[in-house]
Amino acid sequence: MKQEGPVPAQDVSIEKRILFSNSNCMAINKAPGESTEPLPKPGMIDLPRLLAEHCSPLRPLPVHRLDVPVTGCVLFALNGESLRFLGKAFREGKTQKNYWAITEFSSSGKMLPDDGELKHWIGAGRAGANKVTVSGTAGPALRESRLHYRIFGRGERYLFWEIELLSGRHHQIRAQLAHEGFPVKGDLKYGARRSEKPGGIRLHARDLSFPDPESSRTVTVSCFPPLEDNLWLAFREAIGLAR
Repeated sequence: MKQEGPVPAQDVSIEKRILFSNSNCMAINKAPGESTEPLPKPGMIDLPRLLAEHCSPLRPLPVHRLDVPVTGCVLFALNGESLRFLGKAFREGKTQKNYWAITEFSSSGKMLPDDGELKHWIGAGRAGANKVTVSGTAGPALRESRLHYRIFGRGERYLFWEIELLSGRHHQIRAQLAHEGFPVKGDLKYGARRSEKPGGIRLHARDLSFPDPESSRTVTVSCFPPLEDNLWLAFREAIGLAR
Protein backbone atom coordinates (compact mmCIF):
# COMPACT_ATOMS: atom_id res chain seq x y z
CA MET A 1 0.00 0.00 0.00
CA LYS A 2 1.22 3.48 -0.80
CA GLN A 3 1.95 5.64 2.19
CA GLU A 4 1.16 9.27 2.74
CA GLY A 5 3.23 11.83 0.92
CA PRO A 6 3.44 15.57 0.49
CA VAL A 7 0.27 17.29 -0.64
CA PRO A 8 0.70 18.51 -4.23
CA ALA A 9 -0.42 21.98 -5.24
CA GLN A 10 -4.22 21.81 -5.56
CA ASP A 11 -6.83 24.44 -6.25
CA VAL A 12 -8.99 24.71 -3.12
CA SER A 13 -10.66 28.00 -4.03
CA ILE A 14 -14.33 28.33 -3.13
CA GLU A 15 -15.29 28.32 -6.82
CA LYS A 16 -13.66 24.95 -7.39
CA ARG A 17 -15.25 23.40 -4.29
CA ILE A 18 -18.92 24.19 -4.94
CA LEU A 19 -20.71 20.88 -5.56
CA PHE A 20 -24.28 22.12 -6.09
CA SER A 21 -25.98 25.50 -6.13
CA ASN A 22 -29.42 26.90 -6.91
CA SER A 23 -31.56 29.74 -5.56
CA ASN A 24 -32.29 27.84 -2.32
CA CYS A 25 -29.13 26.10 -1.19
CA MET A 26 -25.57 25.20 -1.99
CA ALA A 27 -23.26 22.32 -1.10
CA ILE A 28 -19.52 22.71 -0.81
CA ASN A 29 -16.50 20.45 -0.33
CA LYS A 30 -15.20 21.68 3.02
CA ALA A 31 -11.45 21.83 3.59
CA PRO A 32 -9.75 20.99 6.92
CA GLY A 33 -9.55 23.91 9.33
CA GLU A 34 -12.78 25.51 8.12
CA SER A 35 -15.61 26.06 10.60
CA THR A 36 -19.19 25.67 9.41
CA GLU A 37 -20.39 27.88 12.27
CA PRO A 38 -20.05 31.68 12.29
CA LEU A 39 -17.55 33.36 14.63
CA PRO A 40 -15.12 30.44 14.87
CA LYS A 41 -12.35 30.18 17.44
CA PRO A 42 -8.91 31.66 16.67
CA GLY A 43 -7.03 29.66 14.05
CA MET A 44 -10.20 28.42 12.35
CA ILE A 45 -11.42 29.64 8.98
CA ASP A 46 -14.90 31.17 8.88
CA LEU A 47 -16.51 29.20 6.04
CA PRO A 48 -19.89 31.00 6.15
CA ARG A 49 -18.06 34.32 5.77
CA LEU A 50 -16.05 33.03 2.80
CA LEU A 51 -19.22 31.84 1.12
CA ALA A 52 -21.00 35.12 1.87
CA GLU A 53 -18.19 37.01 0.13
CA HIS A 54 -18.51 34.71 -2.87
CA CYS A 55 -22.34 34.83 -2.97
CA SER A 56 -22.93 38.48 -2.03
CA PRO A 57 -25.54 39.77 -1.34
CA LEU A 58 -26.78 36.33 -0.23
CA ARG A 59 -25.76 35.01 3.21
CA PRO A 60 -25.36 31.22 3.20
CA LEU A 61 -26.61 29.64 6.45
CA PRO A 62 -25.25 26.25 7.63
CA VAL A 63 -27.94 23.56 7.70
CA HIS A 64 -25.82 21.07 9.63
CA ARG A 65 -22.33 21.02 11.03
CA LEU A 66 -19.14 19.24 10.01
CA ASP A 67 -16.31 19.11 12.54
CA VAL A 68 -13.48 21.58 11.85
CA PRO A 69 -10.82 18.93 11.06
CA VAL A 70 -13.22 16.91 8.86
CA THR A 71 -13.51 17.47 5.10
CA GLY A 72 -16.24 16.95 2.54
CA CYS A 73 -19.89 17.63 1.70
CA VAL A 74 -21.63 20.27 3.77
CA LEU A 75 -24.93 22.02 2.99
CA PHE A 76 -25.88 25.70 3.30
CA ALA A 77 -29.30 27.31 2.87
CA LEU A 78 -29.59 30.60 1.00
CA ASN A 79 -32.74 31.89 2.72
CA GLY A 80 -34.69 31.37 5.92
CA GLU A 81 -37.44 29.27 4.37
CA SER A 82 -34.92 26.82 2.89
CA LEU A 83 -33.06 26.67 6.20
CA ARG A 84 -36.25 25.60 7.98
CA PHE A 85 -37.13 23.06 5.26
CA LEU A 86 -33.68 21.46 5.19
CA GLY A 87 -33.27 21.54 8.96
CA LYS A 88 -36.52 19.60 9.27
CA ALA A 89 -35.32 17.10 6.64
CA PHE A 90 -32.19 16.41 8.69
CA ARG A 91 -34.14 16.02 11.92
CA GLU A 92 -36.64 13.64 10.30
CA GLY A 93 -33.99 11.42 8.70
CA LYS A 94 -34.78 12.44 5.13
CA THR A 95 -31.10 12.90 4.32
CA GLN A 96 -28.29 10.40 3.86
CA LYS A 97 -24.62 10.87 4.73
CA ASN A 98 -21.74 8.58 3.77
CA TYR A 99 -18.15 9.00 4.87
CA TRP A 100 -14.65 7.74 4.13
CA ALA A 101 -12.26 7.14 7.01
CA ILE A 102 -8.67 6.02 7.41
CA THR A 103 -7.95 4.64 10.86
CA GLU A 104 -5.11 3.18 12.80
CA PHE A 105 -5.12 -0.50 13.69
CA SER A 106 -6.22 -1.43 17.18
CA SER A 107 -3.27 -1.52 19.56
CA SER A 108 -4.87 -4.61 21.14
CA GLY A 109 -4.91 -6.51 17.85
CA LYS A 110 -8.70 -6.48 17.72
CA MET A 111 -10.28 -7.08 14.31
CA LEU A 112 -13.80 -6.49 13.02
CA PRO A 113 -15.68 -8.20 10.17
CA ASP A 114 -15.31 -6.42 6.83
CA ASP A 115 -18.99 -5.46 6.85
CA GLY A 116 -21.16 -4.67 9.85
CA GLU A 117 -22.97 -2.22 12.09
CA LEU A 118 -21.77 -0.46 15.22
CA LYS A 119 -24.22 0.59 17.92
CA HIS A 120 -23.25 2.54 21.00
CA TRP A 121 -24.75 5.13 23.34
CA ILE A 122 -23.15 8.57 23.27
CA GLY A 123 -23.19 11.24 25.97
CA ALA A 124 -22.21 14.90 25.99
CA GLY A 125 -18.97 14.43 27.91
CA ARG A 126 -17.29 16.87 30.27
CA ALA A 127 -18.40 20.51 29.88
CA GLY A 128 -15.95 22.55 27.82
CA ALA A 129 -13.98 19.55 26.58
CA ASN A 130 -15.76 19.21 23.20
CA LYS A 131 -15.40 15.45 23.45
CA VAL A 132 -18.20 12.91 23.80
CA THR A 133 -18.36 9.77 25.93
CA VAL A 134 -19.26 6.37 24.52
CA SER A 135 -20.88 3.39 26.20
CA GLY A 136 -21.76 -0.07 24.98
CA THR A 137 -24.99 -0.02 26.97
CA ALA A 138 -27.90 2.39 27.36
CA GLY A 139 -27.93 4.80 30.25
CA PRO A 140 -29.18 8.17 31.51
CA ALA A 141 -28.47 11.12 29.17
CA LEU A 142 -27.05 8.76 26.53
CA ARG A 143 -28.37 8.66 22.95
CA GLU A 144 -28.36 5.58 20.76
CA SER A 145 -25.85 5.96 17.91
CA ARG A 146 -25.62 3.65 14.91
CA LEU A 147 -23.53 3.42 11.78
CA HIS A 148 -22.98 0.86 9.05
CA TYR A 149 -19.43 0.28 7.87
CA ARG A 150 -17.47 -1.59 5.22
CA ILE A 151 -13.71 -2.09 5.40
CA PHE A 152 -12.20 -1.95 1.92
CA GLY A 153 -8.50 -2.12 2.64
CA ARG A 154 -6.14 -3.45 5.28
CA GLY A 155 -2.55 -2.26 5.01
CA GLU A 156 0.44 -2.56 7.31
CA ARG A 157 -0.53 0.53 9.30
CA TYR A 158 -4.05 1.65 8.37
CA LEU A 159 -7.60 0.52 7.60
CA PHE A 160 -9.81 2.03 4.89
CA TRP A 161 -13.50 2.41 5.82
CA GLU A 162 -16.70 3.44 4.06
CA ILE A 163 -19.35 4.50 6.58
CA GLU A 164 -23.07 5.22 6.33
CA LEU A 165 -24.23 7.34 9.23
CA LEU A 166 -27.54 5.99 10.56
CA SER A 167 -27.91 8.60 13.32
CA GLY A 168 -26.45 12.06 13.64
CA ARG A 169 -24.56 12.62 16.90
CA HIS A 170 -21.76 15.02 17.73
CA HIS A 171 -18.38 13.40 16.91
CA GLN A 172 -20.23 10.12 16.32
CA ILE A 173 -17.94 8.41 13.80
CA ARG A 174 -14.78 9.58 15.52
CA ALA A 175 -16.00 8.41 18.92
CA GLN A 176 -17.49 5.09 17.85
CA LEU A 177 -14.45 3.97 15.86
CA ALA A 178 -12.12 5.02 18.67
CA HIS A 179 -14.26 3.15 21.21
CA GLU A 180 -13.77 -0.01 19.14
CA GLY A 181 -10.01 0.60 19.14
CA PHE A 182 -9.64 2.19 15.69
CA PRO A 183 -9.02 5.95 16.07
CA VAL A 184 -9.22 8.05 12.92
CA LYS A 185 -5.73 8.87 11.70
CA GLY A 186 -4.64 12.23 13.06
CA ASP A 187 -7.48 12.48 15.61
CA LEU A 188 -5.50 13.10 18.80
CA LYS A 189 -8.71 13.95 20.70
CA TYR A 190 -9.87 10.34 20.36
CA GLY A 191 -6.60 8.50 20.77
CA ALA A 192 -4.66 8.68 17.50
CA ARG A 193 -0.93 8.26 17.96
CA ARG A 194 0.11 11.39 16.08
CA SER A 195 -1.33 14.39 14.33
CA GLU A 196 -1.50 14.96 10.58
CA LYS A 197 1.29 17.03 9.02
CA PRO A 198 -1.08 19.10 6.84
CA GLY A 199 -3.63 19.34 9.66
CA GLY A 200 -7.11 17.88 9.86
CA ILE A 201 -7.96 14.22 10.35
CA ARG A 202 -8.61 11.39 7.90
CA LEU A 203 -12.40 11.59 7.95
CA HIS A 204 -14.17 12.78 4.81
CA ALA A 205 -17.89 13.34 4.13
CA ARG A 206 -17.99 11.62 0.74
CA ASP A 207 -21.72 11.75 -0.19
CA LEU A 208 -24.72 13.77 0.92
CA SER A 209 -28.32 13.30 -0.26
CA PHE A 210 -31.04 15.81 0.60
CA PRO A 211 -34.41 17.03 -0.73
CA ASP A 212 -34.36 20.20 -2.83
CA PRO A 213 -36.43 22.85 -1.00
CA GLU A 214 -38.14 23.92 -4.24
CA SER A 215 -38.98 20.61 -5.92
CA SER A 216 -38.49 18.12 -3.02
CA ARG A 217 -36.55 15.96 -5.48
CA THR A 218 -33.53 14.22 -3.98
CA VAL A 219 -30.19 15.84 -4.71
CA THR A 220 -27.00 13.81 -4.21
CA VAL A 221 -23.54 15.36 -4.16
CA SER A 222 -20.20 13.56 -3.95
CA CYS A 223 -16.61 14.73 -3.67
CA PHE A 224 -13.05 13.55 -3.20
CA PRO A 225 -10.92 14.97 -0.35
CA PRO A 226 -9.95 18.53 -1.27
CA LEU A 227 -6.28 17.87 -0.49
CA GLU A 228 -5.33 14.43 -1.83
CA ASP A 229 -2.02 12.74 -1.17
CA ASN A 230 -0.75 9.20 -1.79
CA LEU A 231 -2.69 7.78 1.14
CA TRP A 232 -6.03 9.11 -0.10
CA LEU A 233 -5.15 7.93 -3.61
CA ALA A 234 -4.47 4.47 -2.18
CA PHE A 235 -7.91 4.63 -0.56
CA ARG A 236 -9.45 5.41 -3.93
CA GLU A 237 -7.66 2.44 -5.51
CA ALA A 238 -8.86 0.12 -2.73
CA ILE A 239 -12.47 1.23 -3.18
CA GLY A 240 -12.26 1.01 -6.99
CA LEU A 241 -12.29 4.74 -7.77
CA ALA A 242 -8.73 5.27 -8.93
CA ARG A 243 -8.03 8.14 -11.30
